Amino acid sequence: RPRGDGWKWFISVRSILTSQEEEMKEAIAQVEEKTEILEKAFVDCSKGKPFFNGDHIGFLDIALGSFLGWLRVTELDANHKFLDETKTPSLFKWAERFCNDPAVKPLMPETTKLAEFARKLFPKPQA
Repeated sequence: RPRGDGWKWFISVRSILTSQEEEMKEAIAQVEEKTEILEKAFVDCSKGKPFFNGDHIGFLDIALGSFLGWLRVTELDANHKFLDETKTPSLFKWAERFCNDPAVKPLMPETTKLAEFARKLFPKPQA
């Protein structure tokens, strides 16, 4: 069954955690490209509201938001921000709102603990 660009984004994010320098650069470029598409999708879907579905967290927010912990680990590992105020201002603000929502905040994993787990789950090959 064919998978769309969204699936490729997740695969590229994961590959950053498992790749060496050259492969990582390529994966970072792919994630950047797909994140710009997500930024546009958020702007179109939210119509100026705080979340994809409007004023309240909805299905799309949960689907993407559940991946934010892993994205932060990837940013840490790659020493590269994918969601930032200049390149993806709307997604950056959305991520802050989502993670700080009282229903979500206690459930978000600590980045450092998740990073430790990721290093065990996705060991980098030795050069």
